[in-house]
Amino acid sequence: MTLSVALDDLRQHVERLGPAAFAVTAGSEGRPHVVSVAVGWDGDQLVFEAGNTTRGNVEAGGATTLLWPAPPGDAYSLIVDGEGRVGGATVALTPGRAVLHRLVDAPGDGPSCVKLLPPP
Repeated sequence: MTLSVALDDLRQHVERLGPAAFAVTAGSEGRPHVVSVAVGWDGDQLVFEAGNTTRGNVEAGGATTLLWPAPPGDAYSLIVDGEGRVGGATVALTPGRAVLHRLVDAPGDGPSCVKLLPPP
């Protein structure tokens, strides 16, 4: 699977789950910071407005994670890790790794993790 096909697959999952996600960053001391954000696409980057702490964490280290909780009745959450860049009040995340992660209490059998990025 090429990167462009994998990004198209990621786009479909993001569109299905909607714009509401959680942004996870860490400060220079390693303390995690989690906030609710509204995510959209700008080309191949995921973008969202963020407050001072989130932007400061991204500027200090860059590593950023977006998490879409599994909707009711769905067995998987979407987790996207990447490198964030700050521009004004906005963070732009270049996806580097994306997985569908199975909920611990999901019924039935299934893989615990389905890789979307990087392509297998």
